[in-house]
Amino acid sequence: MPSNKSVSEAPITQLLNCRILRDHRLQSEDLWVREGKILDPEKLFFDEQAYADEQVDCGGAIVAPGFIDVQINGGYGVDFSQASDDIGAGISLVAQKLLEHGVTSFCPTLVTSPPHIYHKVLPQIKVQNGGPHGAGVLGVHLEGPFISAKKKGAHPERYLRSFSCGDDAMADLTEVYGGLDNVAMVTLAPELEGSRWAVSELCRRGVTVSLGHSVANLTQAEEAVGHGASFITHLFNAMLPFHHRDPGIVGLLTSEHIPAGRSVYYGMIADGIHTHPAALRIAHRAHPKGLVLVTDAIAAMGLPPGRHTLGQQDVEICGLHVYVAGTQTLSGSIATMDMCVRHFRHATGCRVEDALEAASLHPAQLLGFSQHKGTLDFGSHADFVLLDDELNVKATFISGQQVWRETTQEEQPQT
Repeated sequence: MPSNKSVSEAPITQLLNCRILRDHRLQSEDLWVREGKILDPEKLFFDEQAYADEQVDCGGAIVAPGFIDVQINGGYGVDFSQASDDIGAGISLVAQKLLEHGVTSFCPTLVTSPPHIYHKVLPQIKVQNGGPHGAGVLGVHLEGPFISAKKKGAHPERYLRSFSCGDDAMADLTEVYGGLDNVAMVTLAPELEGSRWAVSELCRRGVTVSLGHSVANLTQAEEAVGHGASFITHLFNAMLPFHHRDPGIVGLLTSEHIPAGRSVYYGMIADGIHTHPAALRIAHRAHPKGLVLVTDAIAAMGLPPGRHTLGQQDVEICGLHVYVAGTQTLSGSIATMDMCVRHFRHATGCRVEDALEAASLHPAQLLGFSQHKGTLDFGSHADFVLLDDELNVKATFISGQQVWRETTQEEQPQT
């Protein structure tokens, strides 16, 4: 038990026989946890003279920060853009299921919808910590409706909006969304008139602004970044293709006009469908520190093929493809985050560390949480995942507590 010099009587857990992702490389060290935080063992030994109350043998597994999905529209039959009297139950179901895929935090994402949907749904989604009940909710991602009709993708055109002329963009945002409590991110098209005021005001209120579903040229995208935008929604998808005379939003990856001290991050759906492996390689090699893996998963994730919903539209699952019903328009994915991590690693040939950080450190940095999430630095939250060398998830921990683990065939119930 802890000595009298210990600063806390809470039990200490030591994870042995593991490789920890820390300082951008896998290190053969033990991981020490107390009261949901990562401990510095030197301070523990020399300042407190305390030792572990419990030891966990990880069997040589990789220990990485828990995955963070900043764009997920639903899953397991739950569509976050569908109004109901108990949105929380759907959030809880998805949050619980995400644990088996190593996700410890996520941003429920709403696609373009009529105002009454936002007004009913948003007040029911609260920021909350993760635990045995499921992954934590970092805030809502609102994808639309302030986007371009020319790059609407699967978003229903009848609900798209533009900003009123003038500098009162908040009036438009409030009219459509209602309040912005518990909103973490908004995706909008920067070429829309009035968008600069929307970007500035959202950033002033602590909301991350992402550029997407847009026909913006590079200058317009750079101006939006100058006003505070810091993310690109599913790079290459629903935006102008790269052109050598004006690379458009894609050009932000190598722009020389990003304000000093600022970073631009970009989401990629590494599901083997939305982005060709060559495009993944190009983006990663151009700006590796900005790449954020997202699933863009829809309600059909975890369900059999057939017809399902995405917001106000029907979609069809054909193999691994999701289309707006009756069209060839891609409409989200059915990929899980661990699948994306594995595919990204295989497609790009990047280091294991790079693939894991794209699903953990980078999204945490994007949302401003990297002081305590997305990292296993001393003092950070003990949200982590155990993986084998093929990056299959073996166990998930939140606040140092095991909340999911893979069951062996012997442990599975007999029918």
